[in-house]
Parts: sequence; C-alpha cells; structure tokens
Amino acid sequence: MKTITNFWNYFQQNNFVFLLLNEISKDELKTHFDNLIEILHQYNKDLDLIIKNKKNGAELIITANGNPYLFKEVELLVHHAPVVQRWKITAFLQPETNLTKYEKSTDKPLEYYSINLRISEMYFIPLENPNKPTDLGIKVLLKNYIVHKDNPRLREAVYVHIEHLIGEKAFANDIAFIEIGQLEFEPNHLTELYKLSYFLCYCFKK
Repeated sequence: MKTITNFWNYFQQNNFVFLLLNEISKDELKTHFDNLIEILHQYNKDLDLIIKNKKNGAELIITANGNPYLFKEVELLVHHAPVVQRWKITAFLQPETNLTKYEKSTDKPLEYYSINLRISEMYFIPLENPNKPTDLGIKVLLKNYIVHKDNPRLREAVYVHIEHLIGEKAFANDIAFIEIGQLEFEPNHLTELYKLSYFLCYCFKK
C-alpha cells in the first residue's frame, strides 16, 4: 500500500508538469517522467503508463502491456487514484472509438523502433486452431512485411498497434494467437485491421 501511496503522492505534487508538456523543458520533463516511472516500478516493475494531453486536460493511463496476469495490479492502483483536477485516470488502454482517420486513410504512420506502420494499410484474416476450436487467431497482413520481417521488434510493434486499436483487455482475452505476413495481392476480399473490434464483437456476441 505504501508504494501505491508514494506513486499517487508524486503524481499529485507534479501533475502540472505533465499537464503543461509544451511549456516545460525537455530535460525537466524527462526527469519527472523518469521519477514517475521509477516510483510506478517500485509498485510493479512490469506496469507502464501513458500520458495523453487533450484540449482541456490530460489522461493518465496505467497499462499492463497486455499481460492479463497483471490486470488486478492495474485495477488496484487505479482504484486508489485521487481526484486530480483536469486529469482523467484510466485503467488499461481503451479501444479506439474514432475510426474515421483509418476509413479515410488519413492516419499517420506509427513509429516503433524504426518500424513505420499505418493501421489503414493493415489487413487481417481469421485463423483457427484445429486442436483448440474455441481459440480465435488472426493473421495480420502488412504491405511492407518483407522490409521488416527480420527485425526482432516487428511482432512487438504489431502487438502494440493492435492493443491501441482494440483495447488492452480485448487484445489479451479475445485473441489467442497472431501470425504476421506479407500482403501479396489487392486486398479487395480482405478485412481492414481497423474493423477488428467489430469482428471480435460478432465472434463473441458482445
């Protein structure tokens, strides 16, 4: 409980630094961010956090990086979160609700360790495991798979994109396995990756 209290105390005392990202020097911001991460890791070394600045405030997201074994740790920490003016404190990455940028292909490439991927250019096909018929898998098809296939970070990059797209809990609970491959033909008969949430809702009748 002490580590939880320490984390929220530090965040409360320094929240204005993270709220005013554009007005704080990069060095000072890095110092505070590193301190906040360090205190978070005193509570659990495998948790992470994301800060999203918005027009009238900001959001602090506590994430387990898709590890379901750590979900209770995230929930406990957020349960004890204080009310901080102009801040929304959220447990887990939530599903993306505004898909317009993907539908119109106006989304920007997301860079992850020098791997640039655009969700609007990614497709998927569902997969089944004959040994476990209840397990649902997908094969993600990339236009530039050949370029990145030897990069050890590629799988991690695809996972991060999917997690941000459908939310951390759906990523952990609804998809049993993921394969990655090259988009080899016109994707007229394939499903766009940004429609994955709809597909999962249909499969699980949510």
